[in-house]
Amino acid sequence: MESFLAVHLLVEIAATIAFAASGLVAAARKGLDAFGVCIVTGVAAFGGGTLRDILLDKRPFFWVHQSGWLWALLLLCVVAMFVMRAHHLALTEKAIQIPDAFGLGLFSALGTAAASQAGMPAVVAVFMGITTAVFGGVLRDILCNELPKAFSDHKPYAVLAFIGGWILLALEYWQQPKWVCLLIAAAVTTALRLLALRLDWRLPAWRVR
Repeated sequence: MESFLAVHLLVEIAATIAFAASGLVAAARKGLDAFGVCIVTGVAAFGGGTLRDILLDKRPFFWVHQSGWLWALLLLCVVAMFVMRAHHLALTEKAIQIPDAFGLGLFSALGTAAASQAGMPAVVAVFMGITTAVFGGVLRDILCNELPKAFSDHKPYAVLAFIGGWILLALEYWQQPKWVCLLIAAAVTTALRLLALRLDWRLPAWRVR
């Protein structure tokens, strides 16, 4: 149990940093001011986990219970803004996609595991994982005045979180250690998303004649 709690904390930290980085780059690309950058970064980092906690009726929210998250977020924003200005880093679309892929894998595994531990049915747990993984990115894009990429770029995103959730539940069913389930599900989802970006996998678009 102690191993699982330690891995769970590390995965949650990595997932939050990954989505925070994607939000920070997205806000910087839009030329937002310092306050706007902090808000978009925070929403990207905490949005999915907050919705997960709301749906699971878990209080206080994870970033309220561990307020150090907020200080870490502010520090990340300040340091990143100085570094990007000093080194004139290229804020490309790829700079958002890579941390976003890691956030997708990590948060989908966390959300599914949290719902499973709360005794939710399997399909509910999987959809909880999808919600946790996708919602932060959706809010990030909306605040940046863009159509959410999870809905519009036609590359597998939520579908991969769906696959990763079932992998986690299958491993739990086979009585693998919970920390192993978490890491394997996160790794598979992240790897599939990176492959989808690399190989330009696309889902069929809905066409209306």
